[in-house]
Amino acid sequence: MISHVHRSPPLTGSVFSMTSSVALPLPAFTEATSLECWRQMQHISLSIPLADHPNPVTVATNYVDQGQGEPMLFLHGFDSSVLEFRRLLPLLHQDFRAIAVDLLGFGFTARSTTLPPTPANIKIHLDHFWQTVIQEPITLVGVSMGGAVALDFCLSFPEKVKKLVLIDSAGLTSQPFASRLMFSPVDRWLTKFLANAKVRQSIGQAAYYDRSLANEDARRCAAAHLICPGWSEGLIAFTKSGGYGSFAEKLGQITLPSLVIWGKQDKILGVRAAEQFQSLLPQSQLIWLDACGHVPHLEQPQPTAVALRQFCL
Repeated sequence: MISHVHRSPPLTGSVFSMTSSVALPLPAFTEATSLECWRQMQHISLSIPLADHPNPVTVATNYVDQGQGEPMLFLHGFDSSVLEFRRLLPLLHQDFRAIAVDLLGFGFTARSTTLPPTPANIKIHLDHFWQTVIQEPITLVGVSMGGAVALDFCLSFPEKVKKLVLIDSAGLTSQPFASRLMFSPVDRWLTKFLANAKVRQSIGQAAYYDRSLANEDARRCAAAHLICPGWSEGLIAFTKSGGYGSFAEKLGQITLPSLVIWGKQDKILGVRAAEQFQSLLPQSQLIWLDACGHVPHLEQPQPTAVALRQFCL
């Protein structure tokens, strides 16, 4: 049950107010889609009751909500935000209600020490968001780590998902080795390493087939949320939890129509998992995108939108 909800309007100025006490300056974006996605961001304060805590936990949750029609909910990847969908959502909002949300512990959603970003809590938070903002069956689209979140949500709440889309998705490998390294002071060192501009640029370039797309605007979009309070603490808490393991043995339980979209030149996760997902999901189809790396929604948004539209209409 959600006991309190507060919504903020989409941005019209140059700062994004996460809470009454925290404001973030507008990054120096150079692409129109980045600026528009930033301006469309709003937050909703969800008051989430917990069985083992006397008081509900309020989480200011960042999201973008565009268009009307059948709802399509987008879940971003690891250490990312709704800005990841800046090029895709404008191609879909004429036919769908396209919603992207920052998951618990990530993006511009507020961090909470009472509700740390474990997979279980991410699912609780996402369900409360669904109950409040959507309230009808959705097409759930998960990218990379967001795909693992989507699988977990589908398995727990099958009645809330109409169709499933996985884009270069995680969810078929064991828990990451990095979780074993998250002890002080190594945990702080690792987050500082991940915050380094050169490191993030290298990761960004590896995500694309066409490395020229990992430009300055892309770098700013990928790093904009790093100044949010609690960024490193949230990342440490998630990684210490072990993150998401393999759903391979449970995928046969997901009987709803499923679409797997995969970049043929994915150097982050490789390509083997694409066919594994197709074989393990009972009602699935696979679409390959050539000359495309780990982020089809950013590198080839038009073909990705066409695939989504054909699958859902």
